[in-house]
Amino acid sequence: MMPLKIGKHQIPYPLIQGGMGVRVSAAGLAGAVARCGGVGLIATAGLALNSPHYTGRNFFAADLLALKEELRKAYEIAPDGIIGTNCMVAVSNYDDIVRASCEAGAKIIVSGAGLPLNLPALTADYPEVALVPIVSSVKAAELIARKWHKAYQRLPDAVVVEDPNTAGGHLGEKLENIGNGSYDQYATVRGVKAYFREEWQADMPVIAAGGIWDRADVEYALAQGADGVQMASRFVCTEECDAAPEFKQAYLDCRKEDIGLIMSPAGLPGRAICGNIEAIRAHDVEGQVRCPSGCLKKCAYKSGQERFCIVHALDRAQRGDRASGLIFCGSNAWKADRIETVAEIFEELFGVVALPQACAG
Repeated sequence: MMPLKIGKHQIPYPLIQGGMGVRVSAAGLAGAVARCGGVGLIATAGLALNSPHYTGRNFFAADLLALKEELRKAYEIAPDGIIGTNCMVAVSNYDDIVRASCEAGAKIIVSGAGLPLNLPALTADYPEVALVPIVSSVKAAELIARKWHKAYQRLPDAVVVEDPNTAGGHLGEKLENIGNGSYDQYATVRGVKAYFREEWQADMPVIAAGGIWDRADVEYALAQGADGVQMASRFVCTEECDAAPEFKQAYLDCRKEDIGLIMSPAGLPGRAICGNIEAIRAHDVEGQVRCPSGCLKKCAYKSGQERFCIVHALDRAQRGDRASGLIFCGSNAWKADRIETVAEIFEELFGVVALPQACAG
């Protein structure tokens, strides 16, 4: 398998570890993946929670401090690794989180949950930082490319194409369109590549995300035209994943039929282990817990006490509360059957012979 080049960064193996919040992919996991030769991503959403900087009243200030701390710790694990952040457009402090990522040394920013139309402006002082939007359609890639080129005279350094039929977490598609057979991920991958080649004469790296679990999935994605893959759920049941053991056990326990779609208060559908959604709602709504942070620009919980508080539900799960915590996952999470190491996953995917010595040791 060929290395992956994104912007000025040469990645030994064509794999990005997907961002998983809250604190499911923090310094431990991102550092381990980067140490093994992939791209390690810290999910920036809600990092203030469960950090020593949070007092209960300073969410946004603590968020920035916690992010910088996680990047510092990740680079202690992989000093020469390619470490970046996943920044959700939907969060209230998006601009500040992107700037803080750059200030703290993120080499790549992957951005979704909305169209990151102003991302180049936020990173203008950091030209070495590679910018990678997440899309689920050729149209979205076109909108981003035209806006970025017209306003900032640049194009993305790579594009992640996320399959809403298989990916975990928040999904960039209407609920009624997910799983109805209308979406073809690899037709979209090839369409995005063709668009940049024909419109901009650019050989754009396109990363396939969603449903990637084993070597066969990686090889299939590359054969279908992708330049690399983004993998998230497979890394949850690793020793290095930042989630509590109870969170990992939920993956080991879940069956295929336990995984389904929910509507997030962010206004986006999401894929999760669904058996406790009513318990989550009861905790946050019937318990009359008011919006504690204002973390999202638009939120049905913040505006009308609908559904539940997404960031606190994710935080509770990450700490091990399986009763009232929300556990996001991809469609293949049920395949998890053991706790392994990040190095063992890289061995399976890419072969032990080619494994970077730092990871093998």
